[in-house]
Amino acid sequence: MAVNLSKNGPALTSAYKEVVDEKSNTNWALFTYEGNSNDIRLAEKGDGGLEELVEELNSGKVMYAFCRVEDPNSGLPKYVLINWTGEGVNDARKGICANHVSSMANFLKGAHVTINARADEDVEPEVVMQKVAKASGANYNFHKEASSRFHDSGPQGPVGSVYQKTNAMSEIKRTNKDTFWAQAEKEEEKRRQEERHRAEEERQQLERERKDREAKEAAQRDKRDKERASQIEQQKKYQQQQEVESREQGKKSWEVQQETQAAQRKAVRRGESVEKANEAASLISQRAVNPREVFKQRERGITPSDSDAPHAPASPQPEPGVDDGQSRYEYEEQEEFTKEQQKEESPAANTIIQEAVYDQVEENRSHEVTPVELSHGGICARALYDYQAADDTEISFDPDEIITGIEMIDEGWWRGFSPEGHFGMFPANYVERI
Repeated sequence: MAVNLSKNGPALTSAYKEVVDEKSNTNWALFTYEGNSNDIRLAEKGDGGLEELVEELNSGKVMYAFCRVEDPNSGLPKYVLINWTGEGVNDARKGICANHVSSMANFLKGAHVTINARADEDVEPEVVMQKVAKASGANYNFHKEASSRFHDSGPQGPVGSVYQKTNAMSEIKRTNKDTFWAQAEKEEEKRRQEERHRAEEERQQLERERKDREAKEAAQRDKRDKERASQIEQQKKYQQQQEVESREQGKKSWEVQQETQAAQRKAVRRGESVEKANEAASLISQRAVNPREVFKQRERGITPSDSDAPHAPASPQPEPGVDDGQSRYEYEEQEEFTKEQQKEESPAANTIIQEAVYDQVEENRSHEVTPVELSHGGICARALYDYQAADDTEISFDPDEIITGIEMIDEGWWRGFSPEGHFGMFPANYVERI
């Protein structure tokens, strides 16, 4: 990976310019990496020259030093770039940093001497100044050269050449150097793969933890939802139970109210019918002949005589009460008046009435009417109040029941079919024709 000079660029540039500026007291600056990254930072700077710079070099780091020195030959300022690789730096890091040397040289441009150092001996001030002197173009002494120019030094030695004999050991070392860098690259690639592998494992671990956390949160949400649903269901059941109880109470209240109203209506109808029944009873009680008795005597073959002909009993009527507005005293006077009228009627009239009634009854008996025929026609009446039969010749009924197939055999006594289907006599003042 390439070296990063932009992260701390302002500080790096400022330190470099101070060293280059001849008016500045700062004559050296030291640069290094931030940890194991490729970011360059300013490690230190000072004005103590090479002696102070050498003391700041660290054997466990890769560092770059830029120093301004004075040329011993010409007295001009010269700039020295030192690429320091400490002996404690691992080989992989060395391989990476070796690719950064050119980038640092381009940044710290203007260096007259470049030194690649690994030990303190390589950066001794005397050694560095010797290299600076050798690199200078004016490396001679004019006075010495002039004095010895015409001096006869005797026969000169053989002229040297640039030919060098091939040294197998140096070639092997050079080859080993290439192998070293290849090995360093392999180790660097291996390190990168291990880092990628560790990063992948960490990512998978984080993913597993995230899934486990989401599963637990989902389980907790489901549990809360179920508890909430259970509470809502219990609340609904409780409300439904309350509604059922409320409806039952309302129904009972309505039934009680209906029964009370029905009883009140029945009492009102009874009160209205009592007055009508009393009026009808007062008229029927004036009759001298009871058709039922005549009918029974004729069936037994007994002819009633004028002397022992029974008077027709008054049709049953409810005893007068407070509702009909008639006092018991008035009722007793009415009964006495009725008895006197019955006594004044002649026996002959009684006999005629008895025979007429008997003939009418016989005529009605000659034509038997079935319930089926009566159900399709005939006279019907509604009971005003209840009546209980005295014997088998009469019928019983309750208020508001319908009597069908009515035969009006007398003004006070009629015959018809009860709701149960029985046929017999009943008092006419106990019903209302419909």
